[in-house]
Amino acid sequence: MKFTGRAFDLDQLDAQLRLATEGRGGTRGRAVIITGRRRVGKSRLVQEFCDRSGLPYVVFQATRGRSPVAERNDFAETVACSGLAGAEFLQGAAPQDWNHTLRSLALAAGDETPCIVVLDEVPWLIEQDGEFEGALQTAWDRYLSARPILLILVGSDLSVMESLQEYGRPFFGRAAHMTLRPLALQDVADMTGLPAADAVDALLVTGGFPEVVRSWEHGMSRIDFLRDSLANPLSPLLASGELSLLGEFPSATYARTVLEAIGTGERTFSTIAANVGGATPLPSGTLAPILTNLIAKRVVATDLPLSDRPDTKNKRYRVADHYLRFWLAFLQRAIADSERGRPDLALRRIERSWTTWRGRAVEPLVRDCLARMLPDDAWPDTEAVGGWWNRQNNPEIDLVGADREPVASRVHFVGSIKWLDARPFDRHDYDALVQDSAAVPGVTTETPKVAVSRSGYEPGLPLAAAWTPEDLLAAWQR
Repeated sequence: MKFTGRAFDLDQLDAQLRLATEGRGGTRGRAVIITGRRRVGKSRLVQEFCDRSGLPYVVFQATRGRSPVAERNDFAETVACSGLAGAEFLQGAAPQDWNHTLRSLALAAGDETPCIVVLDEVPWLIEQDGEFEGALQTAWDRYLSARPILLILVGSDLSVMESLQEYGRPFFGRAAHMTLRPLALQDVADMTGLPAADAVDALLVTGGFPEVVRSWEHGMSRIDFLRDSLANPLSPLLASGELSLLGEFPSATYARTVLEAIGTGERTFSTIAANVGGATPLPSGTLAPILTNLIAKRVVATDLPLSDRPDTKNKRYRVADHYLRFWLAFLQRAIADSERGRPDLALRRIERSWTTWRGRAVEPLVRDCLARMLPDDAWPDTEAVGGWWNRQNNPEIDLVGADREPVASRVHFVGSIKWLDARPFDRHDYDALVQDSAAVPGVTTETPKVAVSRSGYEPGLPLAAAWTPEDLLAAWQR
């Protein structure tokens, strides 16, 4: 299947490879750690990069739960069958430990020909053998870093991968770090062939996960895509969410239940606790570490109201990626409908709630787009874009632009998001924004008002900025 998108990520890897091939930098070899959520396309990206490089390479993917002896033997066999200059030296090798294994890798790589070595699912190697991390550091310092090698370490457990670079850990300071995110809005628009407004909706449905986006036929409407995908229980749209969650949470735990509560709309600590606990809310001492873990895994994100007054206790929780948010809200239940031949029921539920769900789901995406767009000539000092709410969520302000976060020294603008199919942003919307924004600390009657609208604007509104779907898309074309 043709590889599309990821130009920026490929450029980053190319830059690291050039440093290794040209012998520039503190060491001849270069190491890169690539993290990212499961099914975001890390393995596909590194395979494409290796294929495009034209250099000898070896890709080894660890197997969870395997014995260290079997894993080392499989690694040696994979290297022996690769195109590395000295691969034949590992024919029939049975390395005794990871120190021996990685020294053998250095021998296979040779001293002259640049090459790429990929270790995929590194957290499983660490889980299998407590000596792996130290052996990797020793082999890198004594053997690998002196050769023209680009070593790529890939893993989906973000907390484990990021800990590799913590001070005091063996591999600290030895690798660059890349976080692979879902496909950007521009990539989704290109792959689906949709105009800007519809591409935003497609991103909310697919989350930019490559496998799901590739299943969207070029030019297909959202309704047709959902109808086709819901009719097939094995479609990427239905299957990817469960596979992703099983990878993150292989056993039934409170973490999965807490995530489902957030995915179905609970946003505050107290309402999540009540939803999960049932008749008796989940104790704070149980819920707090679960939320901390979900945030560390980048599955859940948190937001604080942005103004010139601190409000650290008014935190809101949300599912971090768009696809998983959509899957938890609609598709988890839709699987059973699809399997019994009634996908129409699932589609009916989605359409009944689509406008309301989309109206809230689009907010973090819009803020991300504006944060990428700003500062610009009109807002040269605006480096933070957030929202604002009080404890009662009445009022809520969709957009707050400021000089910094989490506490601004100056609020630059306040705004509203209207993501409706057939109604433009009108005078009623503007008047409501003026009235509600008066409650935001740091906002005065002179604070500029802005808006983002899917369907245009009523003429004559005194808005300082009126952004469109095309503006949001353009933010990713820069």
